[in-house]
Amino acid sequence: MSQPLLFQPITLAGVSSRNRILISPMCQYSATDGIAGDWHLVHLGKFAQGGAGLVMVEAAAVTAEGRITHGDVGIWNDAQIAPLARIAAFLKDNGAVPSIQLAHAGRKASMQRPWYGNAALDAADHARGDLPWRTVAPSAIPMDEGWLMPHALDVNELAALREQWRRATLRAVEAGFEFVEVHCAHGYLLHEFLSPLSNRRTDAYGGDRAGRMRYPLEIIETVRAAWPAERPLSVRISSVDGVEGGIVLEDQIAFAREAKARGVDLIDCSSGGLLGSATAARIPRGYGFQVPYASEIRRAADIATIAVGLILHPQQAEDVLANGHADLVAIGREALFDPNWPLHAELALGGGSGEVFASWPKQYGWWLERREPGLRKLDGPALPFRSA
Repeated sequence: MSQPLLFQPITLAGVSSRNRILISPMCQYSATDGIAGDWHLVHLGKFAQGGAGLVMVEAAAVTAEGRITHGDVGIWNDAQIAPLARIAAFLKDNGAVPSIQLAHAGRKASMQRPWYGNAALDAADHARGDLPWRTVAPSAIPMDEGWLMPHALDVNELAALREQWRRATLRAVEAGFEFVEVHCAHGYLLHEFLSPLSNRRTDAYGGDRAGRMRYPLEIIETVRAAWPAERPLSVRISSVDGVEGGIVLEDQIAFAREAKARGVDLIDCSSGGLLGSATAARIPRGYGFQVPYASEIRRAADIATIAVGLILHPQQAEDVLANGHADLVAIGREALFDPNWPLHAELALGGGSGEVFASWPKQYGWWLERREPGLRKLDGPALPFRSA
């Protein structure tokens, strides 16, 4: 039986992945002063043990004011390097490409951890010690009623912030990451520049589409220059705003073309998030609802893409790749439900050869392989997850 495409190795720039499954960055809101802790090590380490090809650390803030919440992981100072290096080393030692997303929350910074309401910080948060800080944006337009009024960044501040992105990228290199993603989606700072709903500037960084793309493209150039040429660079975008007057797919195809011209290797195709939480359901959701964006951007911009969004089933993921819609499949919350999703998907698709559990960590596979004959006698030939 031929190996499913999902489990065929892929080389991105000069980095090879054992398969085409990427675990999406999922914020845990559990860091202290931006320092990744044991929770992050175990949380991310499970996915490497679970067989994913690439595992991405959650949005790491390039400045302290760029955090979404007080619990966000950061990469704005050198004290944050060693804890991230510990995670990157564990991921690599367990077969996954260590990856990280760099981000700035813009006007959506200084907000509640989601289990406290996922809104602007209020008196209850202040009592817990979660005090607000200054937020920044392309224009002085708050995210919603009751949110902080952001400070509109001037050109000198934009230049200083570019330097923070550069330093954050160098820290990611020092920490041992081999894949980096620039976050230009979900209503955070770089997305705010791209969308005409949040960017009302009248200088070179606003106005028409070219003006609105200018600053995100400068950040991409900055990151690319600091990031080793042989390591892949991805950009996560909101393919559409899903709000009247906002970004449409044609805008992001144009952005993807410009990003490619500046050395970007992949476009990670999400959607929405400009207003409300990053997962606010302003766009109709069904299985694989964002796959068409990845497919069209891949075709029209001639760039590799990552498909994400309610990709839950192994055959569904395989079909995304086999039909040419994307080059990688990103698994998010389904990996929280089942950290071994890649290994279970391999069983379901009939991939691998030799011992059934050859792809599993030897500490687990040794035991499971020896249990299997007894289970076959009890249950017949079908393994759990093989026929899902």
